[in-house]
Amino acid sequence: MYLILSLYVMKFSTDVLLIAPAVMGAIFSLSRIWDAISDPLAGYLSDRTTFRLGRRRTWILASCLPISLGFYAVFAPPFSMEGTSLTIWMTIAIIGFYSAMTLFFVPHMALGAELSTDYHERSRLFGVRHIFYILGSILSLGAMYLLINEEFSPDGNVRLLARDLAFVAIAIMVVLVIYAVVVLRERPEFQNRQQGGPLQAFRDIWGNPHARLLITVTFIENVGSAAIAALTLYISQYVVGAPAMAPLIILAYMIPSSLFVPMWIPLSKRYGKIKVWMAGMVMTGVSFGGMFVLPFLDTLDERLMVIIVLAFFAGLANGCGGTLGPSVQGDVIDFDEYQTGERKEGSYFAAWNFVYKSALGVMLLLTGFVLDFAGFVPNQEQTMQVKLAMVSLYGLFPLVCYTIGAILFSRFKLDEEAYEVIRTELDARRAKEAASAQ
Repeated sequence: MYLILSLYVMKFSTDVLLIAPAVMGAIFSLSRIWDAISDPLAGYLSDRTTFRLGRRRTWILASCLPISLGFYAVFAPPFSMEGTSLTIWMTIAIIGFYSAMTLFFVPHMALGAELSTDYHERSRLFGVRHIFYILGSILSLGAMYLLINEEFSPDGNVRLLARDLAFVAIAIMVVLVIYAVVVLRERPEFQNRQQGGPLQAFRDIWGNPHARLLITVTFIENVGSAAIAALTLYISQYVVGAPAMAPLIILAYMIPSSLFVPMWIPLSKRYGKIKVWMAGMVMTGVSFGGMFVLPFLDTLDERLMVIIVLAFFAGLANGCGGTLGPSVQGDVIDFDEYQTGERKEGSYFAAWNFVYKSALGVMLLLTGFVLDFAGFVPNQEQTMQVKLAMVSLYGLFPLVCYTIGAILFSRFKLDEEAYEVIRTELDARRAKEAASAQ
């Protein structure tokens, strides 16, 4: 659900609902402002919840209804709406959906970090999560393929199809969430380990030097990777000249991201999470950078071959961050416990969730204003100026982002050796607490 909204809502809004790109960019920018309030609150509530289901599963289950309502509202605005009223509707729907997703995502990721405290086992767990994320993404791409074909069908009704697909997505989501809540269990020793309020939690996060650096790097990296979500549909239609191939291009990015997860885990064990993730950033950036040549290629076949090959290598490398990133985040949370004696997974993943969404929001805002400035006109052949603006955002901009991210991440010092010192101390504290409780 999250992926199809991220990939398709911009194009759906500009080309189907006929809302100006700059207006949509402003909506996403407003959504990020609201996230600065909602994300910390969601993290704090997740950490402090004491219901029978646990502090994570309670919020995961509670998120089902608002996610369903928000998602349906985005893709099924009333047919009678247009102009200002439609813009207001989409503003409320988008903000509502992302707020509801926060209620799910923060406890979901926090629970993942709690399942294991082993340095490398954590990477395997998040690697499996990344694989299933990609599988869900493939379903989203199938839905997007149907929507794109409907756009170009003489008798097509994109809005009606979008509404029907929204129903299907909601049904699948509800079933899977209920299953997860029933099957998963939470660690009792992590319950009620946060004492301060949300502001104190975030002061602790920013006071954690490892977290501060990781937040910065994650933001820069995700601004770059957001190009695939913000611009692939535009690139495939207006630069490559094959709009129906957009799902295939994204699949070329997604599938290797999943298939090569088993490669990144042993590499991280041999060379360390930090070095391997840095290498993944550099490879991803170079792969995106090659996209800049697309407008200068003469034939459709050449453009398709180049974008699919580069998307393959970009996805392969980006899967490294999807696997090792959350694992490193879990290590940073353990360092916080080492410093404060508290468990604040919810607050930490709320911070990273805000970073993820802010990065996408920045890219969508930038895309909207750049397209407007360059002279973009929907559903028409674009000038070379517009095409160059698109591939600059799609290729050169991610290259710069990933390069800066890799350079900054080279300063990250919480490696396996440093983590083992922390882990030994935390285990000793737990053993002492268990002995005193008997």
